[in-house]
Amino acid sequence: MSPKTTHDGGTRRIAVTPRSISDGGHPALRRLEKAGYDVVYPAPGAVPNEQQLRSALPGCVGYIAGTEHLSGSFLSEFPELKAISRNGVGIDSIDVDAAKRQGISVLTAPGANSQGVAELAIALMLSAVRGIPWHDHQLKAGQWARRPGREISGLTLGLVGCGQIGRRVATMALGLGMKVLAFDAYPLESFRPSDDFSWETLEEVLGSSNIISLHMPPAEEPVIRPATIGLLQPGTGIVNTARSSLVDDASVLAALDSGQVAFLATDVFATEPPGPTALVLHPNVVATPHIGGYTGESVDRATWAAVDNLLQALATQQ
Repeated sequence: MSPKTTHDGGTRRIAVTPRSISDGGHPALRRLEKAGYDVVYPAPGAVPNEQQLRSALPGCVGYIAGTEHLSGSFLSEFPELKAISRNGVGIDSIDVDAAKRQGISVLTAPGANSQGVAELAIALMLSAVRGIPWHDHQLKAGQWARRPGREISGLTLGLVGCGQIGRRVATMALGLGMKVLAFDAYPLESFRPSDDFSWETLEEVLGSSNIISLHMPPAEEPVIRPATIGLLQPGTGIVNTARSSLVDDASVLAALDSGQVAFLATDVFATEPPGPTALVLHPNVVATPHIGGYTGESVDRATWAAVDNLLQALATQQ
């Protein structure tokens, strides 16, 4: 199919790269075609490399982006580009300031993935405290081996970050019989779902919790680092479904070996895929391949939102 053109001869193309939809099968993408755009998929079902992006992006006015790194110098190569729409809230990989200087709108879909990520955080907690991956591995290896777990009811969950995702985690954790302590730089004071929930300082949350769950944007330095690991109770568990940069891997690895940290359950990595690193292979690490928002429901919400946001942005710039 030849590219459609605008009245001034320019192309009307949109690139789509998120792995969950880049096979072109999601019905929301038909809206782009009905609006008169050609839709291109640089790497169907995979994360595109820079060469694939450079081949696909020329002439694109819109871009539904995944987690690929988009630097200012890279974006400057595509002067036709008017809007980048994320099918989620993470824009860490985009040089937003440079995009704005180049007249490129950067759009997000807040809340679209919140339920999926929150449910995964709870699932990782339960999996880790009961040792489900370890027991599964033993049985599949032909061994009838057991080790004691813990009941999550009665434990204290510390939330570092309590926005849309954190509040959903809090509600579910309270339903499981946990006590919840929460820290947020901008706390929603009206959110007080139970007498077993309280807003606290970061130090209080870290020092008084059995499990820490991270739900905040990137910070200037890791939240979990040598200085803060020292605040943790011995045997504290850590769950990270937010950003890999919130955790200093080397420090957590040492804390896992010493027993200061009982487990790390993580869905995010500095390099994805991370490969067989010492952290991933550690027996007290539960690792999933960035599946927090990868549910049918989350993908649907995020894709429709990303498409709607992109079409609205392009319509205002015509």
